[in-house]
Amino acid sequence: MIYKKIVLAGGNGYLGGLLANHFSHLADEVIILARKPHAQKGNITTVLWDGKTEDSWKVLLKDADLLVNLCGKNVNCRYTKKNKEEIINSRIVPTRLLGKVISEIQNPPKLWINITSSTIYRHAEDRWQDEKNGEIGTGFSVEVCKAWESSFFESETPQTRKIALRMGIVLGRKDGAFPRLLNLVKFGLGGKQGDGKQYVNWVHEKDAIQSIDWLLRNNNINRIVNCTSPNAVTNNTLMQSIRKAKGMPFGIATPAWLLTIGALIIGTETELILKSRWVKPAVLLDNGFKFQYENIDEAVHGILDKEI
Repeated sequence: MIYKKIVLAGGNGYLGGLLANHFSHLADEVIILARKPHAQKGNITTVLWDGKTEDSWKVLLKDADLLVNLCGKNVNCRYTKKNKEEIINSRIVPTRLLGKVISEIQNPPKLWINITSSTIYRHAEDRWQDEKNGEIGTGFSVEVCKAWESSFFESETPQTRKIALRMGIVLGRKDGAFPRLLNLVKFGLGGKQGDGKQYVNWVHEKDAIQSIDWLLRNNNINRIVNCTSPNAVTNNTLMQSIRKAKGMPFGIATPAWLLTIGALIIGTETELILKSRWVKPAVLLDNGFKFQYENIDEAVHGILDKEI
């Protein structure tokens, strides 16, 4: 074993499950802080917490090699006043709580990674946005990201290195965006969405996990890190790649006006589909991180191979 303890706050979702499985082979123990109990699986233990109050769970942060905060209500919903409040509070409250505990305990985690979002950058079809020269956007989702990162960096944690990991859309077989896009392709609806020119900053699930492990081992990196493939693609290219891999010769396009109606019906926002996110992971690339899946065709084939 390489590590002593890994703690995943809010780690009972898709990405948390991937991280728990990965680090279970590398650490003595993996602890998931979650709202619902789960049976112990090997060296993976789930401990109850509500993300709002200090309790016995805080002693588990002592001597941890890594704390990853994955808390946050799913943004795939209508931006009503109630949902907006829940989206913001579900991110800020646990982050501030963790910051308070870390600043007070002895032997706090060596590294604290807050999974934030690369949607913080502006709508970009003209050039990529990186950590140094990227321009912050406007709108509700951006304000969420700004408040989220502000609450993360406001706490003083001199013994704990901190990284806000601006994650792209994680592509994997079991959950996330990919299965939904795959279903559209299977039913002949996998054409471009809107004009198809909007960029999608994606990252294969294996690269998302490996980048976190890599950041744990590279002590010179902190603050802001983008976690996306170095090769963003347009929505049109993404859908073409999935259609080609599945042998589907056509896909009906969905114009923006129809997306608006569909979003109302299923209770989501068109921004999640139509905003152009063209992001470059400059910090990872400049410091030597090697992506296993750099282009979308390789990533799609890598995911679909798991179907067999």
